[in-house]
Amino acid sequence: MRILDKYIIKEMLGPFAFGIAAFSSIFIGTNILVKLTKFITQYDASILTVIKLFIYSLPGIIVLTFPMSMLLASLMAFSRLSSSSEITAMKSGGQSFARLAVPVFIAAFFVSAAAVILNEALVPASNIAYNNIVRQEVEKNTQPIIQDHVVIKNITQGELERLTYARNFIEETSTMNKISVQEYEDGRLVRVENAERAVWQDGYWRMYDGVTTQLAADGRVECILPFGNKELPIDKNPVSISREQKDAEDMTIRELREHIAALKQEYVITNQYEVELYQRLTIPLASFVFAMIGTPLGLSPHRSSSSIGLGLSIIIIFVYYILLTISTALGKGGTVDPFLAAWIPDIIGILVGAYLVYKSSR
Repeated sequence: MRILDKYIIKEMLGPFAFGIAAFSSIFIGTNILVKLTKFITQYDASILTVIKLFIYSLPGIIVLTFPMSMLLASLMAFSRLSSSSEITAMKSGGQSFARLAVPVFIAAFFVSAAAVILNEALVPASNIAYNNIVRQEVEKNTQPIIQDHVVIKNITQGELERLTYARNFIEETSTMNKISVQEYEDGRLVRVENAERAVWQDGYWRMYDGVTTQLAADGRVECILPFGNKELPIDKNPVSISREQKDAEDMTIRELREHIAALKQEYVITNQYEVELYQRLTIPLASFVFAMIGTPLGLSPHRSSSSIGLGLSIIIIFVYYILLTISTALGKGGTVDPFLAAWIPDIIGILVGAYLVYKSSR
């Protein structure tokens, strides 16, 4: 790496760290602290429980601030270099603006990659831990749990052995309704069992009013056998099933894909999960998009003030997240294709950034 590249990246480190601290503080103050206060006042949660909830909430917040901090870092770094005429000196030495922006874009790419990794490896696990503490230690399961579109996977040695789907699950009565069980051998679907309901009795699940469909190797139906009641071949009790079910934001990319595939086989609309799946890439990529916008905007000398830079960053972030909110609602509602809905804010940001970079390069 050239000395000039290191110098520019070094200029960004301070504002980037400041951005993470500042934007995280905003999220914590306006959201997390309000929830924690509610847990203390309404549910009499202990201080230890509140501290654990605070810690588990941090990964999701910090990752969310990466794009914002990247915008602030690129804008502030180039504002400082421009105000002290260092950009002019660099251009006099034969360096074009596009070349000066390269280390910023590379750094933004690595920040985006880090956000994707953290979103996959750390954030879902911390969200699950947070929700479990809220349900078990704070609310103490005072409300009956009713969950729709329950998916239970039995995986042996890395291969899917059985996929069970229920239209809904009522933990209070230990009942699942509209059951579909798909059994696999060597990756091939060999048997499908459908039942009206399944009830947890005497330590196992029993299905009622169903039919078993046996499939041949080529996928043809070999035979169909109705049954009045039959044991459901899963060994998870109602509490285990309830705890295994996750919201879209609590799933990894692999889990989202498997969940979407299972729901589509039952002809269930999956827009909500598909938008979440695609946003696992597009939202972290916003770090790169914001770098494209912030770098050329930082060239104007009148933006050398840190307060102006922070204010401009907040305006850009506000516009981006308005676009994100609208496109997410359109995607989940089915008005716009989920893939396009997830990419709309980034596409608009890339077009704006490309125009600004082109204009600054000239």
